[in-house]
Amino acid sequence: MSKERHQRDDTNVVLDRKVASKVKPPRMYKVLLHNDDYTTMEFVVAILETVFHHSNASAMQIMLHIHQNGVGVAGVFTYEVAESKVTKVMTLARENKFPLLCTCEPE
Repeated sequence: MSKERHQRDDTNVVLDRKVASKVKPPRMYKVLLHNDDYTTMEFVVAILETVFHHSNASAMQIMLHIHQNGVGVAGVFTYEVAESKVTKVMTLARENKFPLLCTCEPE
């Protein structure tokens, strides 16, 4: 809560001044793509380019990291944005008959 201080000036009027409360930046969440044996590399690159707005070169690097390590970060966002990206990826994967798994976790 903010604290109030009372101050008097020359006209004997009491002024209320509120001390600004400190606002914390929102917690950030990593959106993760998980490797599987069925989703094509081309589809993962397309997802990274369209949903996460990576360049082709960046999308290729992330896709290879996911392929080699089993999981990779597609992006870091606030909770609401991360959840909407997860939903979008999962919807596109299901529409294209891929079992691609996309999750989010706190950074």
